[in-house]
Amino acid sequence: MGFITELETAFLKKSHSENAFAMVKYMKNKFSFFGIKTKERRLILKEIWERNQEEIVANTRAICVALFEKQQREFHYCGIEIAIKELQKKYKEDDIVFIEKLITTNSWWDSVDTIAKNILGEYLRAFPENIPKVISKFSNSDCMWLNRSTLLFQLGYKEKTDFGLLQKLCIQYQNSSQFFIQKAIGWSLREYAKTNPEAVKSFVLANFLKPLSRKEALKNLSVA
Repeated sequence: MGFITELETAFLKKSHSENAFAMVKYMKNKFSFFGIKTKERRLILKEIWERNQEEIVANTRAICVALFEKQQREFHYCGIEIAIKELQKKYKEDDIVFIEKLITTNSWWDSVDTIAKNILGEYLRAFPENIPKVISKFSNSDCMWLNRSTLLFQLGYKEKTDFGLLQKLCIQYQNSSQFFIQKAIGWSLREYAKTNPEAVKSFVLANFLKPLSRKEALKNLSVA
């Protein structure tokens, strides 16, 4: 793929070892980095994206998967940004396979959270009839990141949030010892509390959530 080759050449040219060291450390040594900060990375991507627009439009999904399978984290961020923009309002029903691939490839909170809200969430807006099947599969998976994505996909839904589904998922995971699950429960509830604070408060006070989940959910609410 000409686009990916050109992007890699540009990233190698702009690599910065000192920045890379700090980024690797911040990400708990999970990934390699070129050391290119977000603003510069996006400028590089924008320029090369514009030159290769035809290729990207024709091969969006394959390009995103190929980027995710590369070593450096900057490629993964580019794959997410391309998918969000190029697939907006263009999702196909079988894209759930592609989305699951992104969530489960080189997974960490920074990629999964963005994919859950901006890609999985938008896909399920386009195909709401698939929510029961997708969420059942993901929530019962052995992959913690798929589990986390079920809690976060409604982050931008506001008044359209299916609070019944969110409550069901929170109860399903309430005894989880996973930090990322406990945190996601609290985050999802805190976000919905911006729309319906009393419903969230009632739910949290009526259920035995882990302390972290409870603390995060009630962070902006007054509890007597």
